[in-house]
Amino acid sequence: MKILLLWLIACLSFAPMAQAQRTAWRAATDAELASLLPARAPVIKEHIETEMRTASGITDGRGHFVAGVVLITAGYSADGKFSHYLVVQEPVRIGGLLLKQGEYVFGWVRDNDSLKIHFHLAATGEFVGNAEAHRMSGQPRVESIRIWPPSDKSIVQIGRFAVPYELAEEQSQRTEHREKFSNAKGPPNCAGLSCVPGEEAFTSLRFALACQGRERR
Repeated sequence: MKILLLWLIACLSFAPMAQAQRTAWRAATDAELASLLPARAPVIKEHIETEMRTASGITDGRGHFVAGVVLITAGYSADGKFSHYLVVQEPVRIGGLLLKQGEYVFGWVRDNDSLKIHFHLAATGEFVGNAEAHRMSGQPRVESIRIWPPSDKSIVQIGRFAVPYELAEEQSQRTEHREKFSNAKGPPNCAGLSCVPGEEAFTSLRFALACQGRERR
């Protein structure tokens, strides 16, 4: 019984640590965005003016940002191709598409209740990949671009459409934690029980108590 309790305490104490890691990122302030995003973004061979009042992003508070802003493309060759400039200082998956550290531009094409977003390298215009944004439920406020912090929704919102994102840092941490604790040995006579973060830890707790009850019988 003592071994069981010690094992369960280790599992449950890890849960708030995992949650803290997921919520470490926050919305960037206007001042932070102004210092990060250029007034004229370098896009291929041009420097295109940005509309700073539309800027939005997140930061880990340690100098890393994921932030975007609307491009004012009228009169430039990018007009009709790209609508936004994006700075990625921490690898992120947007709609399943991995964006490494760097500067990107993207545009979109409307398709009924979704937007097909195409991402390109800002410096060269090289195509990187696509992601799909879907119409949000209800009547959300229209946003030129809004990158919600992970503690809220983990989405990039464009207009009334949204595409989910996941910071690669969070994904790798979750994979590492799962691998580490799935290999941990459970208490005696409870083969297969593993220690995992978050709500699953409480599921493991219920299962472990059931195991203990069977042992007593």
